[in-house]
Parts: sequence; structure tokens; C-alpha cells
Amino acid sequence: MFYRASTALVYCYLKAFFNLKIEGKESVPKKGPFILAANHLSNLDPPLLATVSPRKVGFLAKEELFKSKIAAFYFKGAGVMPLKRGQSDIRAVRLALKLLKSRPLTIFPQGTRGGSMEAANSGVGFLCKKAKVPVVVARIYGTEEESCKGVNLFNKGKIRVIFARVENIEEGDSYEDITQKVMSKIKSL
Repeated sequence: MFYRASTALVYCYLKAFFNLKIEGKESVPKKGPFILAANHLSNLDPPLLATVSPRKVGFLAKEELFKSKIAAFYFKGAGVMPLKRGQSDIRAVRLALKLLKSRPLTIFPQGTRGGSMEAANSGVGFLCKKAKVPVVVARIYGTEEESCKGVNLFNKGKIRVIFARVENIEEGDSYEDITQKVMSKIKSL
């Protein structure tokens, strides 16, 4: 319920204030679980991906977002799972693997907004290898704060999202190898 209502509101916001271009939607599997890994520029990125993805996706988000009871109620209802950043969070890993048995999960390998794409967290590689699911990447352009300043009904901003599959992951790849392949694919878009 929260997911559909949220994506409907975000869609209206995007249509009103942005020229939105989406490419590569055919790269997203029509059924089954997968990991959607994307670069992370701003707070708009998670609702943007939920709105433009052809499939309903779950999310991992920093646990600080769940501090208030209202926020926790909303985020959990929208399919967002809390994650302790900067340390191994066994509970979140178990939840993510459980989710990946039945549906897609979105993660931001950079770990934080605007983080370096060179210093990505190997969690995407770990989840891919353990869950044995494909990885789809999304490259987001235009959501960084500088791009969104001055955007209004008459001066629309430009947002571009490009989806692509990571095709070169092999069974013998390490977590780090998989993460590097994922990040290379994001950077190439």
C-alpha cells in the first residue's frame, strides 16, 4: 500500500518538475529475484528508482532513517529494511537474502550519497554470490543537489536513468571481483 502510494506521488513530482528519460528497462527481468545496484547522488534516488523500475523492488537503508516511530512504520510498510552502516549487520544480511529468494532488492554499493564509485562496498558481490541472482545496474544522472536547485514548473530539471544487466559475472568470482564488475558497468553507462 505505502509502496504504490509513494511511487504515485513521486511520479507526479517527477512529471511536474523534471524531464525524465529512462533507458534500458528491457534489461530488468520480468520475473524472479535480482539485485538492482545503482550509483547514489541524492535522497531522491531511492524513490526515483522505485518509481521508474518496471518491477517492485525492496531497499536497504541506513538505520538512522528508522529512529522515529512514524518513519519506521512508513519505511517498513514501503518495503525498506534498516541497515547498520560501517559494520557487518548479520540481521540485515539475513533479511536481504530472504528477500532475494522471492523478489528484487535495490542497493547502493557506494554506501552513501555521493560516495566514490572507486570505493564501493563488497556487499553487492556478497549478496550476488550467496543468493545466486542476476545483477541489474542503474546509472542515475541529474539528481545531485546542484542539478535540482532552481527547478520549478517552468524550469524543469533533467533526470536520466539507464538500466543494464551485468553479464560477465562468473561462478568463481570473489565478492570483490563481482563488486568491481558491477561498478565498472555502472560507470560505463
